[in-house]
Amino acid sequence: MSNSIREFLVEQIAMEKFGIETLDTRDSAHLDFHDLSVWSLKEALEAAYEAGRRAEFLCQVSHLSQSIH
Repeated sequence: MSNSIREFLVEQIAMEKFGIETLDTRDSAHLDFHDLSVWSLKEALEAAYEAGRRAEFLCQVSHLSQSIH
């Protein structure tokens, strides 16, 4: 998985699970630090794990199809 795809997925998870608009440092305490529940953190970690698992599966399928042709 490329860095740009990984970064996009991580930012999507942050937005969906925490409502965080950007993961860029904005040099402002109220923008750079967030309170969050442990269950939302768990959901975000599970989403990240699932994204990695799916990416690995797609990579394996891609390699298999290339070796067949």
